[in-house]
Amino acid sequence: MVRINLLPHRELKRKRQRDAFIALSATTLAIGGAIVFAIYGVINGRIERQNERNGYLETEISKLDRQIEEIQKLREQTQAMLARKKVVETLQANRSEAVNLLDQLVRQLPDGVYLRTVKQAGATVNLSGYAQSNARVSSLLRNLEASPWLEQPSLIEIRAATSGSNSRLNEFTVNVKLTRTGGEGSVDPAKAASIAKEEKAS
Repeated sequence: MVRINLLPHRELKRKRQRDAFIALSATTLAIGGAIVFAIYGVINGRIERQNERNGYLETEISKLDRQIEEIQKLREQTQAMLARKKVVETLQANRSEAVNLLDQLVRQLPDGVYLRTVKQAGATVNLSGYAQSNARVSSLLRNLEASPWLEQPSLIEIRAATSGSNSRLNEFTVNVKLTRTGGEGSVDPAKAASIAKEEKAS
């Protein structure tokens, strides 16, 4: 006996294949979505951690900048204090300078030489006066050169003049420098005055 299948087997097969395809597609989409979601979560977590690190670094950099500013201010204050200390030490070292200058002028002034004015500007001293002869002025220059407190005497001007008794004299002008040991013995008067004003104001 011959059996004949009258059921639409082709349509059923296509339906099963279509259902299998739909199920596979849905499974693939679900797995893909889960993977994308997981990757997004990992990347987002890393971005958040990096942002936290960046925020921490910015905070620490701000702290370091403030510390650098404080260090710079301290350095400036230290330099100012050192400058004041140097000026004070210099003034203390040279406070007997005027006494030594006058003492040396009295000791080194030869007979027949009379001083009219003595002016000091820093380490330079300007002497003007009268001498009975040119030889007396030369003796004065040699004496100033030999002094341990004076150096580099130079004759600026010498000319004939007459005194009140109509005696002929030589009017001279001489510059000489005070001997100061190294750079620490010298001081800028303007700077010293400025620092003294600052100390009074503070």
